[in-house]
Amino acid sequence: MMDVSGVGFPSKVPWKKMSAEELENQYCPSRWVVRLGAEEALRTYSQIGIEATTRARATRKSLLHVPYGDGEGEKVDIYFPDESSEALPFFLFFHGGYWQSGSKDESAFMVHPLTAQGVAVVIVAYGIAPKAHALCAGTLDHMVDQVTRSVAFVQKRYPSNKGIYLCGHSAGAHLAAMMLLADWTKHGVTPNLRGFFLVSGVFDLEPIVYTSQNVALQLTLEDAQRNSPQLKVAQAQPVDPTCRVLVVVGQFDSPEFHRQSWEFYQVLPVQTLCQGEWKASFEELHDVDHFEIVENLTQKDNVLTQIILKTIFQ
Repeated sequence: MMDVSGVGFPSKVPWKKMSAEELENQYCPSRWVVRLGAEEALRTYSQIGIEATTRARATRKSLLHVPYGDGEGEKVDIYFPDESSEALPFFLFFHGGYWQSGSKDESAFMVHPLTAQGVAVVIVAYGIAPKAHALCAGTLDHMVDQVTRSVAFVQKRYPSNKGIYLCGHSAGAHLAAMMLLADWTKHGVTPNLRGFFLVSGVFDLEPIVYTSQNVALQLTLEDAQRNSPQLKVAQAQPVDPTCRVLVVVGQFDSPEFHRQSWEFYQVLPVQTLCQGEWKASFEELHDVDHFEIVENLTQKDNVLTQIILKTIFQ
């Protein structure tokens, strides 16, 4: 259960009753960082991501900027263990940035710890807002479609994989969660999905409509509801009876981010044994904020790194 005695607990004020200022505050993760100022926290996060990516590209076997589609920015970076083959577990990472910032070129945090243990890591790029809304690029529906196609691409390229594991942070966690709802038939492949790691995510998008984040996103209420896994996952079928779903949040995430994660975990459906079931779990990671929770994936002994490896090699 969640610790409701300290920072990490859902607000007692329903979001619809919050003032515009408080709602804005709740959905601005950098304001909740206690170790650094907000701007410094963002700079540090970006710097660590850039350094990790530069190191990974310089020292690991890789295929960089591989297109998974024809659109601008529809590319992945693939990092391999030293002894690579197609029969590997593949870990796909979707970066955060409120669907309007961030890049695969600064998101290879976990490459060294995971490839060192025999996991191939795929860092996925997708089109971010507010690019060309009239042409669909940069809209949330388009991003979901891009991420779906990136997963299908990895399955088709590496059909002998030992499991595909999806991980997203913040907005990326939302995109990963939407893969629980994907219709794979139109992509001509059923990916071998074995695990989801949903890190400090947003799963009910309605509150976002009423924050400044929506200036770039231009979400209508209908858009938000259509793209809210919180509202749809209860009717979804498990992708695989053995598939695990970990919903994780940092102690120093805001109360609204705690609510988002906890309530999404609670609505994950349990099917009958003949259908399989979601093997879901919830973790609040002690003493980390919205950015540290991913920054620390550069460390092999980090709690979340070890949870990921244990899940993959269970």
